[in-house]
Amino acid sequence: MATTLAEEIVLLSLDDETGVPGQRQEAGWAVAGGILLELVLTGRASVEGKYLKLTDRTPTGERLLDDRMAMLDTWLRGREKGSVTEWLTKDQGKAGRAAVESLCARGVVVEQQHKALGLFPTRRYLAADGAPKSELRQRLRAVVLDGAAPDERTAGLIALLHAAKLHRLAFPGLPRKQVAARMAEVAAGQWVGESVRAAIRDMEAAVVTTTVVMGGG
Repeated sequence: MATTLAEEIVLLSLDDETGVPGQRQEAGWAVAGGILLELVLTGRASVEGKYLKLTDRTPTGERLLDDRMAMLDTWLRGREKGSVTEWLTKDQGKAGRAAVESLCARGVVVEQQHKALGLFPTRRYLAADGAPKSELRQRLRAVVLDGAAPDERTAGLIALLHAAKLHRLAFPGLPRKQVAARMAEVAAGQWVGESVRAAIRDMEAAVVTTTVVMGGG
């Protein structure tokens, strides 16, 4: 599999020069939502209204997704379904770290540790392979700035970025008003099948709810 939606959101969050992630809280919600949406797109989960459920526990072969699928299974504890908002709340603090570790394993970024002010250990993630991020930005520009029709994964990515208010990370240097309307249009558009479109809509609502409740908006 190419880079996952969650990994793409992490890539966008990493500063090109410093390797430091920006908008950590908002990005955390979007990354957790990206993993869940990827499970929907691969047929392993479904999102209906406020609830999610696992529909197929067959491994995808992608460790990031399979680890989260196992965690979801444990979290559900035999229940048929669980709250989307509760799951995103639980996972948002951990999903980003899992996604960046996956990027490191792919050789896309490399982790560097140093001490801020000589005292506080911090991590930064610098590009080892710039192609995935460059191609990602080109894909987003084609859809949002040039009006190209997105595929379902790109539509889902744009919906999550828009819901989590990550416009600045997706399009650095451009004012939010220049891109927000088109991103909203893509999020609500007819680019995917009805079941996936419904999942994107319901997850977008959950991300909006959680970021507002936790003060991220």
